Amino acid sequence: MIAIPKPSEQQRVYRRRPEWTQALPILPVILFLAIVFLIPVLQLLRLSFLDADGAPSLQHYAKLFSTPLYVRVLSITFKVALWTTLISLAASYPIAYLLATTTDRYRAHLLLWILMPFWTSFLVRTFAWIVLLGRKGVINEVIQAAGLSDAPAEIIYNFIGVMIGMCHTLMPMAVLAMLSVMQNIDTNLLKAASTLGARGGQAFWRVYFPLSMPGVAAAGLLVFITALGFFIIPALLGGPRDMMIAQLIIFQVEELLNWGFGGALGVLLLATAIIVFYLYDRMLGMSTLAGSTPAADRGGNGARSPLVRFSTWVGGQVIAALAWASSAMGAAIDRVVPRSDHRPPRADSRIVVRIVAGLLIAFLAVPSFFVIPVSFTEGEFIEWPPRGFTWRWYEQVMQSPIWQAAMFRSVTVGLLTAVLSMLIGVPAAFVLVRRRLPARTAIMALILSPLIVPNIIIAVALFYLYARLGLVGTSLGLVIGHTVLAVPFVVVTVMAVLRTYDERLDQAASSLGANRIATLRLVTFPLIKAGMIASFLFAFVKSFDELTVALFVTGGLATTLPKQMWADAALKVNPTLTAVSTIMLLVVTGAILLAEHLSRRTAR
Repeated sequence: MIAIPKPSEQQRVYRRRPEWTQALPILPVILFLAIVFLIPVLQLLRLSFLDADGAPSLQHYAKLFSTPLYVRVLSITFKVALWTTLISLAASYPIAYLLATTTDRYRAHLLLWILMPFWTSFLVRTFAWIVLLGRKGVINEVIQAAGLSDAPAEIIYNFIGVMIGMCHTLMPMAVLAMLSVMQNIDTNLLKAASTLGARGGQAFWRVYFPLSMPGVAAAGLLVFITALGFFIIPALLGGPRDMMIAQLIIFQVEELLNWGFGGALGVLLLATAIIVFYLYDRMLGMSTLAGSTPAADRGGNGARSPLVRFSTWVGGQVIAALAWASSAMGAAIDRVVPRSDHRPPRADSRIVVRIVAGLLIAFLAVPSFFVIPVSFTEGEFIEWPPRGFTWRWYEQVMQSPIWQAAMFRSVTVGLLTAVLSMLIGVPAAFVLVRRRLPARTAIMALILSPLIVPNIIIAVALFYLYARLGLVGTSLGLVIGHTVLAVPFVVVTVMAVLRTYDERLDQAASSLGANRIATLRLVTFPLIKAGMIASFLFAFVKSFDELTVALFVTGGLATTLPKQMWADAALKVNPTLTAVSTIMLLVVTGAILLAEHLSRRTAR
C-alpha cells in the first residue's frame, strides 16, 4: 500500500476557512476603485442631467445637439477616431504578420522598436513630430533640398498632422492586439492550401486573413475607443478646425466651470464607448480580446444574430474579391517576370512584407530620437538641422526652480504611485489567479474599467471629487489619481507572471511546515521578483508620463513635468522643451528596458 501523508495542521486550518475570507486580499483594490473612480464618475455623469438649480433636466443635452459648434466638434471627433482606426489597422497588419511568422529571437528584437512609442511620453512624441513636420523641420528640409517643392509643405497644424501623430501613437496597441491572435494561427494551414492549388495570395486571403480577423477587430476596438478621448496630439499638431471633444471638456470645466455641460460631453464619450463595446460583443464576443474563439462560433446550435450573419456575408464577399485580385495580380507578374525554379513560391511576397513592415517600424521607432540633437541647438527655435552645440537649454532646465520642482514632484509622485499600486494590485492579482470567485468577471471589469473609460472623464470626475475634499493641488491627490490609472497595469502584469508560476513549490514549502507568510517571503516572491519589479516600473512610468489627471487636479500649484511642458508649449515652443523631452525619454526608456530585462529573466 502507498502511504499517503497526512496534511499538516496549517493545511487543515486553511481548508476550513470560509471561501469569502480567501477573497479578503482583493477588497482593498475594490474599495479603492469604487470610492475614487466609480462613484466620482457616476456623480459627474449625474450632473449632466441636472440644471443650475439641481432639478432634473435635459438642457445640457439639448444645448449639445442644437448648437452648430458642438455638433461640428462631435463630427470631427468621430471622423478623427474613425480615420485613425482605419489607417492604424492597415499599417499595423503587415508588422503583426511579420512578427507572428518570424522566429522568437527576431520577434523579441523587433518588439523593442515597435513599442518605442509606448515607452516615450505623449509630449515627447508630439514634440518629435513638431521637429519633423514643422515648416523648418526635417521633412520639409529634405523635400526642398531634393527639389520636390519650393515652399514648405503644409503637413502640421492641420488634419494631416493629427493623423500622423495619432497613428504613430496607437499603432503599437493595434500591433499587440493583432499579434495575440496571429501567434495562435497554424501556418501549416497555408501550406495545406498551397498543396490544394491555391496561390500564395489566395491562401493568405482565404485562410490566414479570416483567422486573424478577431485580432483585427480587437485592435480596431481599442484604437477607436482610445482615439475618442485624445486631446494632446490634436491640440499641438492640429489647428482650430481639428478640435475634439476632450479639448471641449477641458475648456468647459477649467475655463467656464460648467460641470453639467462638461458631464454631458463625458456621457456622450462614455455612451459611444459602451455602444461600440456592445456591438463588438454581439458580433465577436469580448473574449476575443484575449484571442479566444469568436462569439459566432460558440454555442452548439450555431444560431447567430442577423447582424453577425450580415457582417459575415459582407466579409466573405470582400475576402473573395481580394483573393481573386491577388491571384490575378500574381499571374500577371509571373507572365512579365518569370519566377525562378530555385526560389520558393512565397519568397517574393515575404520580401515585400519585410520591406513594408521595416518601413513602418522605422516610422514608429525613429521620430522620438529627433528631439535629442535639437536639444543641443544654439538657435532660439525648434528647427532642423540644429545650429551648433550648446548645453544652454539643459542648464536652463536644471537651474530653473519651476522645472526642478516639477521634476522632483514627478519622480516622487511616480514612486508613491508605484508603491500604492503594488500594495493593492499584487494581492488582487494573487486572488484572481489562485481563487475561484463567484463575481470574478465583475471584479475584473471594475479593475480594468480605467483602461476603457476615457482618461478625460476620470480626470474631470476626480477634479469634482477633490474640489469637495480639498485635495486639488496636493501631491496626495496626484498619487490617488495616478494609482487609478496604474493599478490595472500592475494587476494584469502580475497575473501574467503568476499564470506561469508552479504552485507546487508553495505546496512543498507548506508541507515542510512553512506558514503562508514564510512561503510568500522565502519561495513565491523571490521566484517572481523580476516580474514584480517590472510591474513597479510600469506603474512608475505610467505616473511619470501622465498629463490628463495632472492637468486638472494640480490646480496650478503642484505641477508635474508633463504639466509644466504642456503649460510652456501653450506659450512658446523652444528648445527647452526638447531638452526636457530628452530627459524624459532617457528616464522612461531606461525604466522600460530594465522592466523588459527583468521580465525576460522571469520567463527563463
